[in-house]
Amino acid sequence: MISHAAVHPDQAAARLSAYTVIDVRTPGEYAAGHLPGAHNIPLGHLATALPALKAAAARGELLMVCASGSRSATACERLAAADVPATTLTGGTTAWTAQGHPVERAVNTGPGKNSRTGKDFGAKAVWPMERQVRLAAGSLVVAGLAVGTRYRRARWLSAAIGGGLVFSALTDTCGLAALLARLPHNQPRATDLDATLVALGR
Repeated sequence: MISHAAVHPDQAAARLSAYTVIDVRTPGEYAAGHLPGAHNIPLGHLATALPALKAAAARGELLMVCASGSRSATACERLAAADVPATTLTGGTTAWTAQGHPVERAVNTGPGKNSRTGKDFGAKAVWPMERQVRLAAGSLVVAGLAVGTRYRRARWLSAAIGGGLVFSALTDTCGLAALLARLPHNQPRATDLDATLVALGR
């Protein structure tokens, strides 16, 4: 099994044209702002995309990108297990934009249409995963406390969520995000994913 490399935003920006950029976030996160020229393949669909990614890697370097660098590092590890070399963007799009590098966003000119590509970006309205996690975790904590006023055992739900958030911070993982990513509104449309795979496989 091969290992994967990491590159900082300034280094990646200096040779962006040499990379095939793969954004492994949800379609909503991708539509809200992504590296120029990036292709969207959510982390949960990486196995399906493996043949196309192998073909793309044979032509040049793959740069895996997410919001913070955690999901892209996971993607690189999975690709490495399949002997596909890939590099992760350290700090993800958060670090990329913080250092002043440009991103592309969906610009609607009609019902869900992108003025640059003509593609439908209905997923634009989907919140970024980090915001979804905050809403879900906060709602569960409040629910646990509210129900706990009548059923004391319900307070353990709030404690469990708090403990989960601490564990998430210490390990730089997020089980709640993984669960939320499986919800229908976080999934790419089959036609969009198929088009991406065809483009990568050429």
